[in-house]
Amino acid sequence: MADSYVRVRGAREHNLRTVDVDIPRDALVAFTGVSGSGKSSLAFGTLYAEAQRRYFESVAPYARRLIHQVGAPKVEDITGLPPAVALEQRRSAPTSRSSVGTVTTLSNTLRMLFSRAGDYPEDVTERLDSDAFSPNTAAGACPECHGLGTVHRVTEESLVPDPALSVREGAVAAWPGAWQGKNLRDILDALGYDVDRPWRELPRADRDWILFTDEQPVVTVHPVRDVGRIQRPYQGRYMSARRYVLHTFADSKSDTLRRRVQGFMVAEPCPVCHGRRLRPESLAVTFAGHDIATLAGRPLAALAELLRPTAERTDDEVAPVLARDLVARIGVLTELGLGYLSMDRPSPTLSAGELQRLRLATQLRSGLFGVVYVLDEPSAGLHPADTESLLTVLRRLKEAGNSLFVVEHDMDVVRRADWIVDVGPRAGEHGGQVLHSGPVAALADAPDSATRRFLFDAAPPAERTVRRPSGTLTLRGVTLHNLRGLDAAFPLGVFTAVTGVSGSGKSTLVTRVLADAVRDHLGTGEEPQDTADGDGEGTGPQARAQLAGAEGLAAIDRLVRVDQKPIGRTPRSNLATYTGLFDAVRKVFAATDEARARGYTAGRFSFNVAGGRCETCQGEGFVAVELLFLPGTYAPCTACHGARYRPETLEITYRDRTVADVLAMTVDAAAAFLADIPAAARSLRTLQDVGLGYLRLGQPATELSGGEAQRIKLATELQRTRRGHTLYLLDEPTTGLHPADTEVLLRQLHGLVDAGHTVVVVEHDMGVVAGADHVIDLGPGGGADGGRIVAAGTPAEVAAAPRSRTAPYLARRRARPDAS
Repeated sequence: MADSYVRVRGAREHNLRTVDVDIPRDALVAFTGVSGSGKSSLAFGTLYAEAQRRYFESVAPYARRLIHQVGAPKVEDITGLPPAVALEQRRSAPTSRSSVGTVTTLSNTLRMLFSRAGDYPEDVTERLDSDAFSPNTAAGACPECHGLGTVHRVTEESLVPDPALSVREGAVAAWPGAWQGKNLRDILDALGYDVDRPWRELPRADRDWILFTDEQPVVTVHPVRDVGRIQRPYQGRYMSARRYVLHTFADSKSDTLRRRVQGFMVAEPCPVCHGRRLRPESLAVTFAGHDIATLAGRPLAALAELLRPTAERTDDEVAPVLARDLVARIGVLTELGLGYLSMDRPSPTLSAGELQRLRLATQLRSGLFGVVYVLDEPSAGLHPADTESLLTVLRRLKEAGNSLFVVEHDMDVVRRADWIVDVGPRAGEHGGQVLHSGPVAALADAPDSATRRFLFDAAPPAERTVRRPSGTLTLRGVTLHNLRGLDAAFPLGVFTAVTGVSGSGKSTLVTRVLADAVRDHLGTGEEPQDTADGDGEGTGPQARAQLAGAEGLAAIDRLVRVDQKPIGRTPRSNLATYTGLFDAVRKVFAATDEARARGYTAGRFSFNVAGGRCETCQGEGFVAVELLFLPGTYAPCTACHGARYRPETLEITYRDRTVADVLAMTVDAAAAFLADIPAAARSLRTLQDVGLGYLRLGQPATELSGGEAQRIKLATELQRTRRGHTLYLLDEPTTGLHPADTEVLLRQLHGLVDAGHTVVVVEHDMGVVAGADHVIDLGPGGGADGGRIVAAGTPAEVAAAPRSRTAPYLARRRARPDAS
C-alpha cells in the first residue's frame, strides 16, 4: 500500500463527533484523553471493530456464527487498515483449570517434552501421549480429585464448632436454620438420639452417625409446637450433616446457600496425588530429575535456568529443540516482568494487566507482521521498573513490521510514542473530538488538551506537609503466599501508599491480610476472595493468612474496601441503582399528583419489577435477536424503543420529563434537574466530586471501565454519613485514570484523611506515592524474591532507600511531576 496512513472518516461510535483522523502505520501510536473522552471508542470501538468486521466478511457464514463479533462500527469510511489483534484488559478464563501454562501454550510444549524426551521407569515400555501429562484430560487427571489437586471434605470440627452445645441448641451448625433445622432435630429425637445432652458427651458412635451416615431413614415425627398451633404428626426423612453440606454445595442454585455451606467444608490436598493433580503413572516420568508437576510449579525464570543446559546442546534430538523453544518463550515473559509466575498458576488469580502481558508475549513469539495491535493500557498494574521492559517489547513488535495502537494513561509510555492521538476536551458528551493527531512534541500547541499539562509541565511539585499519625496498626508474623513471617506497621490517620514491583506482595498484604484482620476484629468476617494481583502463588476462598498477632485494631470502627470489580454483570445494573440514587428518583415520580391519582407507587417506576416496565423486553430496553448464520445481537425493543417502560408509566412526568428521560441524563444534567431533592442531590454531588459527571444515570454496568466502577463505589461510600474512624483500602485506584482524573480522585481521598480517617492504597503511580504521608515498599523482586519490606517511611525517606527498586522512580517524580 502506497499510502502509509490509516485514514478514518466520519467516526460516530459512542460519543465520537463525526471524527476524521489520519494515523500512521508501522508506528507506536498512543491514544490519550481523560476517562470517557472517546479514545477507546476510536481505538477499539472503531478501528479494531472495523478490522475484525472486514476479516469476518471473508469467513464462511457457518464458521462466522461460532466466533464472537463486536459488530459494525458507526463510521463512514476507513482506508489503509491492516488486520488487527486486540489485547484488552479483560478476563478470558475464569475457570481454575486455566493457568499461565494454558494461556501461553507453554504447557503444551512442556507436556511434549515429557512425552518424547522424559525418563520413564524401567518397567514401562510404551511412551505416554502428551495428554497423559495434562490434569485437564481424562488420560492425565488424578481419578480421585479429577485433576483439581484438592478435595473438599467435612470434619466433626467443621460441622460442630461448639461441642458444648446440645443438638437442640444448635450444635450441628452446618444444618439449615429455621424450620428445616428444627425438622432434622425433631427427626433425631424421634429416632431415639439424645438431643438435649451436650455434644461432647454423646457416644462416638452416635456422633459419627448423626454427622456422617449415608442412611436416610423415614420416621413419624410428633412435633412440639407453641400453644395454639396445630400439633399434627408428619413423616420426616433424615439427612446427615455431611450429606446436607455436600448436596447443597453441589446442587444448590443459590449462591448464598453455597457460600454458607462452603464455610463448613475443609479443602485439603488430594490424598492420592497429594495436590499434584496427575495420575501416578504420569508423575513417574521425570526430566532432569523432576516430574512435570514440580517443573510446572517453579517460577518461570527458575524453570528456564533448569532447561538451559538442555537447550544449549547442539544435537538434533527432540529434547534440545523443545527446551530451546521453552527457554526462548519464557525469556519474553521474564522480560515483561512475569518471571515470578509459575506455569500452574491459575488464571483467576492473575490481574488483568498480567493476563494482557501474557497474551502480548505470545503475540511476540507468533512472528506475525503487518498487523495492527490494539492494546488497552498495557502499563496497567506495572511498577515503573516493569514499564521499561514493556516498552522494549513494544518496540520489538514494531520493528517486526507491525503497528501498535495503544490506549494509555502512563505519561512515560506516551512520551516514548511516535505519534499521539489526543481525544477530548472532556468526557462524555463534552468529549469525542480529536484535539491533536501528530508527533508527541506538537501536542504542546493543542490549547484544549488535558494531556498537554502532564506531558510538558516541568515545574517541581509543591512540597506538602506530612501529616502526623494518630496511632499505629501493626501486623506481626504475617505468612501468606510470598509473605513469610512479615511484620508491617500502618500509621493511622494518614495517607499510606504500598508500593513494589509486580508480584512483590503488595495486594496480598493490604487487600487480604490487613482487610481480613480488620474484618475479624469488627466481627464482619466475609469469605476471603481470590486475589488477582500477581502477588501470590494462586489463592482460593479458604486461603487465610497466618498471623502471629495484631495491635492497634481497636482504633478502627469501620472498614471500606474499594476495588475495581464490576458493580454489576448485567445491563440491568447501572449507576443509578448501585448508588441508591434511583430510589429517590422513583419516589419523586410516585409523589406527583397524577401518579397518586392513578395509585402508582415507587415500584411502578422500577424497570426491574413487573408493573410499570415494558414486558416485551422485561425492562432491559433491548431484545436479543438470534440470527441463523450470524452471532446473536441486540436491538432496541420494538415495543418501548429502548425506554424500558410501558406507555402508561411514561405518561407520568416530573418537570416535563419522564422517568426514562431522567435515566438518559448525565450526572451533570441530573444534578441541575434534581438540585432541590436532597437525597438525589447528595449522590449526584459525590459522583461529580470523583469526576463522573459525564456518565448517564442509566448507563449499563457492562459499559463501565474498572476505574469507573471503583469511583462509583467510592462515591457511594462518600455520600454515607461516616461515624468513627474508617479504614479505606484501595487497590490501584488510578488504574484506567488519566492524570487529570487522578487529581480529582486524590482530592477526595486526601479529604477523607483530613476528616480523621485512614487511607491505604496499593499504587504504582509515582505521583500518588509522592503525595502520600507514608510509604511501605515491598520487594526487592516479585514472587519468591519479594514478600519483604525493603523501605518504609515518608516519600523522601523511601526515595533515598538504597535497596528499593521504587526509590529512583520516586526520587525522579519528586523532582519533576512529569517523570514516572
